[in-house]
Amino acid sequence: MATTQGAALDRKKLMADPIMVTTIVVLITFLTLFILYPLAILLIDSLYGANGLSLDTFRRVLAMPTFTRAISNTLKVGFVVGILSTLIGLLFAYVEVYVKLHAVAGGLFKVVSMLPVVSPPFVLSLSMIMLFGKAGLITRFVLGIYDNNVYGYWGIVIVQTLTFFPVCYMMLKGLLKNIDPSLEEAARDMGASRWKVFTDVTFPLMLPGLGNAFLVTFIESIADFANPMIIGGSYDTLATSIYLQITGAFDKEGAAAMAVVLLCITLAMFAVQKYYLESKTAATLTGKASRARMLIEDKSVSIPLTVLCSISALFVIMMYICVPIGAMFPTWGYKFTPLTFKWFGQVFSKYKGLKAFRDSFMLSLIASPITALLSMIISYLVVKRKFKAKGFIEAVSMLAMAVPGTVLGVGYIRGFSGGLFHTGFLGGIYGTGLILIIVFVVRSLPTGTRSGISALRQIDKSIEESAYDMGADSLKVFMTVTLPLIKDSFLSGLVTAFVRSITAISAIILLVTPSYLLITVQINEFAEKGAFSIACAFATILILITYGSVLLMNVLMKYFGTSRKIKEE
Repeated sequence: MATTQGAALDRKKLMADPIMVTTIVVLITFLTLFILYPLAILLIDSLYGANGLSLDTFRRVLAMPTFTRAISNTLKVGFVVGILSTLIGLLFAYVEVYVKLHAVAGGLFKVVSMLPVVSPPFVLSLSMIMLFGKAGLITRFVLGIYDNNVYGYWGIVIVQTLTFFPVCYMMLKGLLKNIDPSLEEAARDMGASRWKVFTDVTFPLMLPGLGNAFLVTFIESIADFANPMIIGGSYDTLATSIYLQITGAFDKEGAAAMAVVLLCITLAMFAVQKYYLESKTAATLTGKASRARMLIEDKSVSIPLTVLCSISALFVIMMYICVPIGAMFPTWGYKFTPLTFKWFGQVFSKYKGLKAFRDSFMLSLIASPITALLSMIISYLVVKRKFKAKGFIEAVSMLAMAVPGTVLGVGYIRGFSGGLFHTGFLGGIYGTGLILIIVFVVRSLPTGTRSGISALRQIDKSIEESAYDMGADSLKVFMTVTLPLIKDSFLSGLVTAFVRSITAISAIILLVTPSYLLITVQINEFAEKGAFSIACAFATILILITYGSVLLMNVLMKYFGTSRKIKEE
């Protein structure tokens, strides 16, 4: 009875606050228009043809040998990359948490964890081709191998594994740190070996987390467009097939049906990860470790593991270092000396680099504060408010995490090229910078929202209630009380959105027009042409921009974040 009356009182307060009601209506409209509507249009396009409602488009697409092969290829790559990335990530996480590391090895681990964040997702494809391709620096000029073919299945698997395993590493490191060391030490005191402790105690405790890491990597792998496009060769995946179906075959209905198939796979995996594995993880690993862990100092264990991980980390770092070095070679594959900076000059003088960087920078700069603010507002509504549409807002805002970029791009083409439901309304945003900004916002929204929800759950509701009691409205409370308390999450979401936007490609390659030049699209275009030096020059400058953004975020959080005030007190 008391719960029902409390809920009714909350709803009454909400309806009496016009600012809050308006915010909720605007949010629902935005999420419906730019997340649900494009996906619904894809489903309608694939089910509704000239003869009305039918499955003819699906039958036609599934009858294509190339498409059925693409499905098989995509699933095979996804499972292998997911398993390899999870295992390598587990190895790195275990060594960092359980083994006493030398400072140099610890530094290498930190570099490896940051590199995928500040670089475009397809940079390692360039490095793989330049180092191990037919004209590769290592294969041809060091080992004397001339018939090596790095393109295809194994090329995609290796590149995606090296790209995504740091994500697993960061996820599993947090899980391992939360395991109470007393559980493992009790097993050791009873005579169990380290391997027995790992298999019977540690591994079962982190099994849900391993499944979570696998599914996240699996979804990222099958949704990846750029790496298969650059290094896949004739090895088709669903993401590349959808792109070629639009740009090559001009079959938008067929592309919509393909996109629905890919979306169903990712949604199924996302549902398992979100509603099954996350709940299992929360039930298994609760709280934090009660005390510090006694690190393994036995040299027979620490030295082999440290050496293995350090060599792997150095290999990954070498792959990234290859990008700026490759930009300084006169002609890649034929002439490696003397080193030159002419390609960096040609980026701006010959290849419209200034326009590409200006357009990418400005669009990302506009999208990032919008994303950060929207994320905090959604987080505030989900955590601090009670209303019927709260579940809808949370679910739809998180849905964008499971939608591959290529699928979203096709949905925007079909949904907005002729206006809403082909009525012409909102058709004017298609082909403009506004639709690119919207895509950037939608793609980065889930990350910022998750960060905001975690931060807001740590704030006691009495702090805000006291401001309401003093007569402040919801906007005043949010801007002067809530937002300052989650300043760190806001700044983190701001820069994360900027980095994700400026390095994005799969969602926007189908939407970008000649009016806008974006850096990632330029890199992809030159890489496909084999102009690796100029592609590396673009990529190097982009990495410097994104790395500078991360450094700026750290400075802002150090001097303006809430953590500084807490430390001073």
